[in-house]
Amino acid sequence: MFKKKRPKEKSILFGRQPMLEALNNNIPLEKILIRRNLKGEIIRDIMIKARELHIPIQIVPEEKLNWYTTKNHQGVLARLSIIPFANLEDILSDVYDKGEMPLFLLLDQVSDVRNFGAIARTALCMGVHAIVVSAKGSAAINDEALKTSAGALLQLPICRTPNLANSLTYLQDNGLTVLATDLKAEKMVNQLELDIPLAILMGSEGAGLQKHLLEKANVTTRIPMANAFDSLNVSVATGMMLYEILRQRIK
Repeated sequence: MFKKKRPKEKSILFGRQPMLEALNNNIPLEKILIRRNLKGEIIRDIMIKARELHIPIQIVPEEKLNWYTTKNHQGVLARLSIIPFANLEDILSDVYDKGEMPLFLLLDQVSDVRNFGAIARTALCMGVHAIVVSAKGSAAINDEALKTSAGALLQLPICRTPNLANSLTYLQDNGLTVLATDLKAEKMVNQLELDIPLAILMGSEGAGLQKHLLEKANVTTRIPMANAFDSLNVSVATGMMLYEILRQRIK
């Protein structure tokens, strides 16, 4: 049933009490799997704490947990994250304290780990202060993503949020302009003044930006193209957007 490569034992955590201890001590977890119909006080505490920390929870059949490990998992298992997740409010406060021009990158459902890794690599080079991703539907930050990022994921803060729209509102309330790509936009990115506090919003290759997120953007723009071919890879498109921002800021 599950044909993917089984993760290494050191990359998973299982057991009810160890899980609660990990959550209480802020051990970075990628996601938590809980056996279907599992109940009890400690399970409730695990779920409450996981939601507070914006850690995704999946309710799964026992077969999936058994695929991860043959040991006694007690119906609860988590994949350990290879990076700690940062707090968006702390990162923004730190940027302003340093007197720097904020530049944040928000990714809407970019789920391919290689694209995510490549985006992180470019973002670090282009001066992005943090990448913000949704707790659900985003790429797993695993060994492949880390390798593709050439180690950038170990240097660039990644913020995980349960609600990307709320994070956009928070950034707007703190002086950032949200810029989103839209093929129907009137102005091209090189026609905009980008030497301002910015939050760049990029969507997935398949579905693009969700409508409710696109509607929250302060400004929409498009990337210049020589031919009528609107299929830029999200990693490439993000790099082009960030390059234009850096070009203007350096100038």
